[in-house]
Amino acid sequence: MKITVLTLFPEMYEDFLHTSIIGRSIDRGIAEVEFVQIRDFAHDAYRHVDDHPFGGGHGQVMKCQPVLDALHSVKKENSYTMLMSPAGHPYTQKKAHELSDKDHLILLCGHYEGLDARINEEVDELVSIGDYVLTGGELASMVIMDSVIRLLKGSITEGSTEEESYENGLLEYPQYTQPADYEGKKVPEILLSGNHAKIKEWRTEQSILLTKKERPDLFKAHEFTKEEKKILQRLQKEGKI
Repeated sequence: MKITVLTLFPEMYEDFLHTSIIGRSIDRGIAEVEFVQIRDFAHDAYRHVDDHPFGGGHGQVMKCQPVLDALHSVKKENSYTMLMSPAGHPYTQKKAHELSDKDHLILLCGHYEGLDARINEEVDELVSIGDYVLTGGELASMVIMDSVIRLLKGSITEGSTEEESYENGLLEYPQYTQPADYEGKKVPEILLSGNHAKIKEWRTEQSILLTKKERPDLFKAHEFTKEEKKILQRLQKEGKI
């Protein structure tokens, strides 16, 4: 997969690209990342990429000419373009999987008070990573890059992502490692039993309970499997839900 980032601040990505799974995936050729400096497409001598908004208001707005010229310089038939925007669709694990199947992903990062609205018409999708405002789209683009690259074949051990939070619509069950007893805080006995069927049931139970407690919105929207429904019914009878 190739990822192209359109930004005014490519230096923000230096450590990110060389760390952990992302760095290894790039080194192995699993993912290719390039940066396009939007300012390089400004026409005036001072390389201005922003101006005052029509109609008045505070702050500056990024101009459509340099942004769209930068976009058109890299966009191809197989490109999928996303604009980082608080007005965009909420980003989800499902979307990360969809993007991991793309050949060429273009991430457009705004700055200042936003971008000329005519730019929206030139991208495939607006995306938001949460209901809050950032200084620019760079951090949001890193979130998307991380979530997508780790799904690419060869990035991490096969099967490692299958039981993570959001993969099946529920939060992941609690995890433990050595020591089994730390200052009186003990690992649940079931995990030490070696009974894999019971362990699997316990983990599903814990995922249901955790999702109900921490993310009732996900719990309400989740389509329970036959196995999950049986566990849910038992939890309801026991008064745990």
